[in-house]
Amino acid sequence: MPDVILAQESAAIDGFLLVGGLLGGLAIFLLGMEQMTEALKLVAGDRLRGVLSRLTKNRFVGLLTGAGITAVIQSSSVTTVMAVGFISAGLMTFAQSVGIIIGANIGTTITAQIIAFKVTTYALYAVAVGFGITFLSKRGSRRAWGSALLGLGLVFLGMTLMGDAMSPLRESETFIDAMVALENPFFGVAVGALFTAVVQSSSATTGIVIVLAQQGLISLETGIALVLGANVGTSITAILAAAGKPREAVRAAVAHTAFNIGGVIVWLPIVGVLASLVSNIGGGTAREVANAHTIFNIINALLIIGFVPRFARLIERVVPDRPAAIEAAIQARYLDTALLSTPSLAIDRARLELLRMSDRVRNMLAGSLAATISGSRWELTDIENQDDEVDALYGHIIHYLGLVSETRLSERSSDEITALLNATNDLEAIGDLVATNMTNLGMSRIEQNLSVSDETAQVLADFHAAVAESLDLAMLALTQRNADAARKVSGMKRTVNSLERAAMAHQAERLTADAPDRIATYRLEIEIVNTLKRVFYFTKRIARLAVPEPERAAITDD
Repeated sequence: MPDVILAQESAAIDGFLLVGGLLGGLAIFLLGMEQMTEALKLVAGDRLRGVLSRLTKNRFVGLLTGAGITAVIQSSSVTTVMAVGFISAGLMTFAQSVGIIIGANIGTTITAQIIAFKVTTYALYAVAVGFGITFLSKRGSRRAWGSALLGLGLVFLGMTLMGDAMSPLRESETFIDAMVALENPFFGVAVGALFTAVVQSSSATTGIVIVLAQQGLISLETGIALVLGANVGTSITAILAAAGKPREAVRAAVAHTAFNIGGVIVWLPIVGVLASLVSNIGGGTAREVANAHTIFNIINALLIIGFVPRFARLIERVVPDRPAAIEAAIQARYLDTALLSTPSLAIDRARLELLRMSDRVRNMLAGSLAATISGSRWELTDIENQDDEVDALYGHIIHYLGLVSETRLSERSSDEITALLNATNDLEAIGDLVATNMTNLGMSRIEQNLSVSDETAQVLADFHAAVAESLDLAMLALTQRNADAARKVSGMKRTVNSLERAAMAHQAERLTADAPDRIATYRLEIEIVNTLKRVFYFTKRIARLAVPEPERAAITDD
């Protein structure tokens, strides 16, 4: 009897250690993945963002770009979010982004390939070296590389712990029976999808499958079914993440989901064929599972890449644009706190929201001259009320950039935040000039019953048009990092000064004209010119912020 009790206690302890080792190893694995991903995004985010924006005109190049970027940062969701940001900015179409989204699936297979090489032996070396670089380095980029290596070491260490914890399962009849049941590919896919949806990481599912294969605990067919399920599970994650987001983000998530689930449906009946193919390549069960994962995603991508335009149109029909509606001024469209962990993407979203704010300021400026020199009180009040929306967006952007500034930033990202903060302040100042100065001048004209001649109105319109053009160029320069547009704004200084002198000379001539209320009208018209000149001053400041610090001296704002 005592022997039976001791055996039962031993079994309970073994079960406790097994679960603890598995969960602890999984936790370390996920921690390492997160740390590695965050560090790589910090190091490469800006450069990869530039690569992504340039290499997407061709669907095949987009496919390779999406695969390459995801292979580096090990996050298909980050790659997809980048693509959505470029769609929102008008830098690419949704059809062009589909190639990137498909390519991202290929990039995620690199994790399984690395793990299958059995490099877990070097886990502690990677942890030690990565920690040493992070601890001793003062430069931000070098520290980030050390953090990435440390994260990779933790991934390998987590794999080792999970493998050691699960090794006794070879002798467990219950576990063996469960694995036999998973040889039915439908069950395998379902379990893989459920586990991935729970842990929110297809890489974690793939890693555990590789460990099981290395321990000889699952067959090749079961391993393939589980990684197919991981593709379905990560689609669920994408759909949940897109809830409540702009239509571009929803379309990207639906495209990702449709591609993944469609691919699994195609391959599910022929898992045995895929298993035979990778068996001929060889390398052991773990290597064969990793190869199957890669081959599956590559073939799926090649099958659909020729039909990307049709696929994109289908997704656009499934997820149509929302009916046009008046947006509440207090709501921000692009600012997403979920992106704060990826500062380069968060900065891009702030840039888009600033462009949205500039649209409102531009509309105010466009209508301000006509309202000031000939409009009614209602028209002037309408322009004044538009500034409420500008002020609301100003508050949202400043708050969001403040949150971004509290994260780990590269030197370039820190400079970008400073530039955007200054540009937001300058844009808000333009809105105030229009809402306060111009509308007050208009109200004064109405109260004094002043009239601006057609000839003077044309002179003012020419000056106003030049200032409005400078604002358009300044925002183009800032939101698309267009240094040429910034230089054009600087070059407009001579034109604006010339138009200002012409306006002043015209006013001097009109001052001697035989017309009623000439002095009051002169004062009104001069104040309009002065206000527009101040607007131009702020547009030059915004344009200067679009170019790197060393080049700003060439673009004056005096």
